[in-house]
Amino acid sequence: MTPEELAARLRSDFVFGVASAAPQIEGAWDEDGRTPSTWDVFAAEPGRIRDGSTPAVTTDAYHRLDEDLALMREARIDASRFSLSWSRLLPDGRGPVNPKAVAYYDRVIDGLLEAGIRPVVTLFHWDTPAPLEERGGWLRRDTADRFAEFASAAGHAFGDRVADWITLNEPTTVILDGYALGVHAPGRAKLFGAIRAVRTLLRAHGLAVDALRAVPVAGRIGITNVHTPVEPATGSREDGDAADLFDFVHNRLFADPVLLGRDAELPRGAKGVERLGLRLLSRLGRDRAVISRPLDFYGLNYYFPTRIAAGADPHGTTPDGETEAMKNVPFRLEKFLEHPVTGFDWPIAPESLGVLLDRMHERYGDRLPRIQITEGGASFPDPVGPDGTVDDQDRIDYLTRHVAVAAAHPSVDGYYVWTFVDNWEWAAGFTQRFGMVHLDTDTLVRTPKSSYRWFRAVQEARGR
Repeated sequence: MTPEELAARLRSDFVFGVASAAPQIEGAWDEDGRTPSTWDVFAAEPGRIRDGSTPAVTTDAYHRLDEDLALMREARIDASRFSLSWSRLLPDGRGPVNPKAVAYYDRVIDGLLEAGIRPVVTLFHWDTPAPLEERGGWLRRDTADRFAEFASAAGHAFGDRVADWITLNEPTTVILDGYALGVHAPGRAKLFGAIRAVRTLLRAHGLAVDALRAVPVAGRIGITNVHTPVEPATGSREDGDAADLFDFVHNRLFADPVLLGRDAELPRGAKGVERLGLRLLSRLGRDRAVISRPLDFYGLNYYFPTRIAAGADPHGTTPDGETEAMKNVPFRLEKFLEHPVTGFDWPIAPESLGVLLDRMHERYGDRLPRIQITEGGASFPDPVGPDGTVDDQDRIDYLTRHVAVAAAHPSVDGYYVWTFVDNWEWAAGFTQRFGMVHLDTDTLVRTPKSSYRWFRAVQEARGR
């Protein structure tokens, strides 16, 4: 499919943007009043990051804002989704607002607006201030109150100019990778005991919605979570129960309370693990109303489908790396041998995005707001050619097919490419490249890839 053919499938109001996160691009980790987040602490521990890198510099977006804005403008990007660093805006996780942080994000937002780009802000993209984590992080109920204070401060500072607000990014990943398996910050491996943090994150989301509306902010408000269509590896009862349990933890744990306003229903496959924490979700009580505040949109991140079999994985394999904790989980991930894979070994299955969207509508009906695909993309090796160019045709094919599926679904209003410039990819460090702009990690020189020119061609065909 040519860029012109894809452009013809996108409605005039379909938002085609890019997404990023502060810990992965900003750098300047200890400048202008910023204090460490959980990711700074986690990355400093030997063996935590695959290549030993840290978020101290990343793409150095903090110092290269003008250069990145110029590249975005040239690409005709509709919207830029970025996150605010909690420990930059509120260095202690609470208390006075850092004026230097406000000045920096003012420059970001005003620069986007001057370039005709829609600013979309994520409040929490995994970087809890270290002082809060030291007190228990998301396992403590009052962390939700601190997050509401952060949301209010952000709303008062930027609420007149931000188009869309996202309270939390992928709380499911925070729970699974950060608190259950320990492959992401803060590196806890509590398995199903991590469920204790779910209620705090749910409450934090609802309190943030209230805080933003109390300002009031001019933009729309939503939440973003990662979803995956789940299927059992075989037709056996055991695999079916295991797949149901994984679907509950990954897809329904947050969406059901947020969208349906009801306590989570334990899946059939939860037998034997209820004592490990799942029952805590059946007592949302007085928090239920605030958790299920009406939303203006629902952000959905999609990368790949999931196939589940009963029984632990002896290798401890997860999509984000291997961990001993996974060897104690009563299910394992099976490969999709019928699909090609990305550099992360994730299956490439754009048709599964359509399956996922249909399932979301079947489950949530009219309680599901309009959908934004707030992240989608793929990592590939992206070698630099002899002439200095980066020809990433695999990424162009990936994005073409996924954007076409998203645009064909009547409930979807936009697609945000993960990501713009090759970033620091969490526990994988710089070993995985997702960007449409190549980053030389030594010199920080940016080089647009073929996918960058493809994106611009699509937008030019749309008259952007």
